[in-house]
Amino acid sequence: MSSVPPTDTTAQAAVPAAPPRAQDGRTLVYAIGAVAAVSLAANALLWQKLSTIQEALARQSQDASTQAVEARTIARQAQEQATETSARLTVQETRVNEVALQRSQLEELMQSLSRSRDENLVVDIESSLRLAQQQAQLTGSLEPLVAALKTAQQRIERAAQPRLAPVQRAIGHDLQHITSSTVADTTGLLARLDDLVRQVDELPLQNAVAQAAATRRMNAQAAASGGADAPPPAGQAWWQAALQRGWEVVRDEARSLVRVSRIDQPDAILVAPDQAFFLRENLKLKLLNARLGVLARQLDSARADLGAASTALNKYFDPASRRTQNAATALQQAQAHIKTVELPRLDETLSALATAAAGR
Repeated sequence: MSSVPPTDTTAQAAVPAAPPRAQDGRTLVYAIGAVAAVSLAANALLWQKLSTIQEALARQSQDASTQAVEARTIARQAQEQATETSARLTVQETRVNEVALQRSQLEELMQSLSRSRDENLVVDIESSLRLAQQQAQLTGSLEPLVAALKTAQQRIERAAQPRLAPVQRAIGHDLQHITSSTVADTTGLLARLDDLVRQVDELPLQNAVAQAAATRRMNAQAAASGGADAPPPAGQAWWQAALQRGWEVVRDEARSLVRVSRIDQPDAILVAPDQAFFLRENLKLKLLNARLGVLARQLDSARADLGAASTALNKYFDPASRRTQNAATALQQAQAHIKTVELPRLDETLSALATAAAGR
């Protein structure tokens, strides 16, 4: 079944029949047109706004692109600068390492020079002290030791090295100990021994006691009579006085031919006249050996020689003679003068020098 569209007549006939509906349609059309106009206006405004936003976005995008290009350029420059800085830093580190190496080598060289200078100073001071000690032993004087210690102290003070402070303290202690020490008077002892050597030839032997006694009696009688050239007593002729003196001499000699005495040293009595020379020379040699022992600082040997000389003096020479007694007294004084006084040793200073030389 097909529908037949209405004809215009029907439509026209129907139009007058509904006039309010047409008015409503126009109103609707007007409303729709107004809405459409508003929509168009809004779309235009929106389009304009979108165009503005698009332009802004385009500008921002262009700016961003420009900034990105600039950022890439800056980044590239920064990278180049970083690479250059890294290269420079590497070069600087290399130079710093070289400088540090040179500094360490220089410090080692300075320390080596300082140690070498200190070691040379220590060795020089030690050698000078040992030489001064030998000189003191040879001369028997403390002056070489005192002078060497003072010189060493001054040199250490000028060096101003802290590692040599123990050496300086040890030198001070030894110097104080030496200045308070005393030694034997070697010069006086040598002079006394020389005097004894000169007196040996004048000492009387024990087997010449009778001759010495007769001589003493004659000297005493001459002193009592006023001298050998005194005039004879009054009432006595000169020839009588000469005969009396001759008789007295003959009487004394006759009395001395026979003498009874106790012999404590038979060897002294049996000494022949020709052996007396060798006996005196032997005594001189003992005294000279003692003198050499004192000069060589061999005090034990010098005491032994003086003891042997004292024994020979008491054994072979007349103990009643004043010269023998004086010689015996001089020998006893010499033996007492040779004291077992060892020269002060520099053990503390030498130990400190050895420690400093070892670098401890």
